[in-house]
Amino acid sequence: MNLTTAQTLLRRALTSNSRRTLSSSCSRQMSASNANTTTSSYNFLSSNYLPPKPRDHGLTEIRGPYYYPVTKTYLDELLSDWGEFVDGVKFAGGAFSLMPEERLRGLIETAHKHDIYVSTGGFIEKVLSSSNGNRAVIQKYLETCKNMGFDVLEISSGFLSIPTDDWADLVEMTAKAGLKPKPEVGIQWGAGGDASIAELESAGTRDPKWLIDRAKTFLEAGAYMIMIESEGITENVRNWRTDVISAVTSALPKEKIMFEAADPEVFAYHIQNQGATANLFVDHSQIVQLACLRKGIWGTGSTFGKIVTVGKGESEGSHRIPSA
Repeated sequence: MNLTTAQTLLRRALTSNSRRTLSSSCSRQMSASNANTTTSSYNFLSSNYLPPKPRDHGLTEIRGPYYYPVTKTYLDELLSDWGEFVDGVKFAGGAFSLMPEERLRGLIETAHKHDIYVSTGGFIEKVLSSSNGNRAVIQKYLETCKNMGFDVLEISSGFLSIPTDDWADLVEMTAKAGLKPKPEVGIQWGAGGDASIAELESAGTRDPKWLIDRAKTFLEAGAYMIMIESEGITENVRNWRTDVISAVTSALPKEKIMFEAADPEVFAYHIQNQGATANLFVDHSQIVQLACLRKGIWGTGSTFGKIVTVGKGESEGSHRIPSA
């Protein structure tokens, strides 16, 4: 075999291998995309229309590793079945900072494969408190999160007292780092640590106007969404502060707020009062129950058959009669 013939055969082999690799890659991408499209045999039964992914309302963000380990294999299988109803995965308690880099990247890439964003959760509180607000350390944290593949950076201060202008500055820093800033605001001092009712009552609460004013400031600073802390409102309280929920939903754009609602009674309340397209944060174990409620196919005595949306046309709806 002469040199020219060998070079020709090598080019053919490389071209063939490239085509197979591209085909395989496309197949995997199509498979992941198709996993988020309803292919149920029961599509002839009516259910609520929900906006398709990627959507800007009706978002479901789920908790990732913290109370329970959420592995790459578990997450992949979970999202293969239910990814159509999940928009984001959020770490809690800074758990991601304990993971080996390659395992963390694998978990984030698995979420991305299913068209799902990944949020840091509110670990920036630890960064702020341990560095005394050192901008260089904060910038390094933002850059590291971006390089690891995170999409959303939550900016919470349940344990800290931060001037509003500094908080807004963090929003701008986060956006400049290429991450979506998501400030978390609430009415409860000391929120975020699973404190007892007595401890939270002792710490005291803020006026709802404080929450709303800061949320508006952060949106003006470039926040892509506001997370509403549940402690002091529906979590670890003797009586729910539904007045706070009403004040928030009346004052802020619906598509710009997300409520923590990791309890079936709480997310049912939000769906009842805001409709099936409320933006909610729940535990990963609650995906199915929330999806059934949003779609209006099941519920409790107070919600069964009562959650309704208006369809977007026969071609986009989920009620299709099969041909005979």
